[in-house]
Amino acid sequence: MRLKMLYYKKISSPLGEITLRSDGERLTGLWFADDKHYGDKDIQDAQNAELPVFARAEKWLAEYFAGCEPKVNVPLQFTGSDFQKSVWKILQKIPYGTLITYGDIACEIAAQRGLARMSAQAVGGAVGRNPLCIIIPCHRVIGADGSLTGYGGGMWRKVRLLEIEKTDMSKLTVPTKGTAL
Repeated sequence: MRLKMLYYKKISSPLGEITLRSDGERLTGLWFADDKHYGDKDIQDAQNAELPVFARAEKWLAEYFAGCEPKVNVPLQFTGSDFQKSVWKILQKIPYGTLITYGDIACEIAAQRGLARMSAQAVGGAVGRNPLCIIIPCHRVIGADGSLTGYGGGMWRKVRLLEIEKTDMSKLTVPTKGTAL
């Protein structure tokens, strides 16, 4: 079995350097340079390249950072457990500029699986491992108490991404200490 080649490109954004990763056809990763879970180790065997999928992702990001809901279709491929993939699919359905709680996602997964309940903490772990930040909008997930808990790219970026989307944050709180930062 032949392994598929991986490619990457580093780009500038208003929120710092972003790394894009692809299998040549689909975007497989998008993260900030100082992301908590992803980094240069995720591209160590990849080749720096200019690809059509990177051009599409850059156009998507340009629209996003201009304050518009992107209309560009970027083909995505993510690798993870079945549970992670089910969480990431729910993240993709969160409308631009709106918020959802980890508990809301847990309830949806429990219903999908015919369970009485699902752990919001387990959902948080899957949200935190989202390999395609911004495009799969993990920044739109908040705690049940209205706190902006956790973001692998840094809490300040989560706040800024929500501001770009003109999300109503008047009732939200930003943690000042703890592991959620």
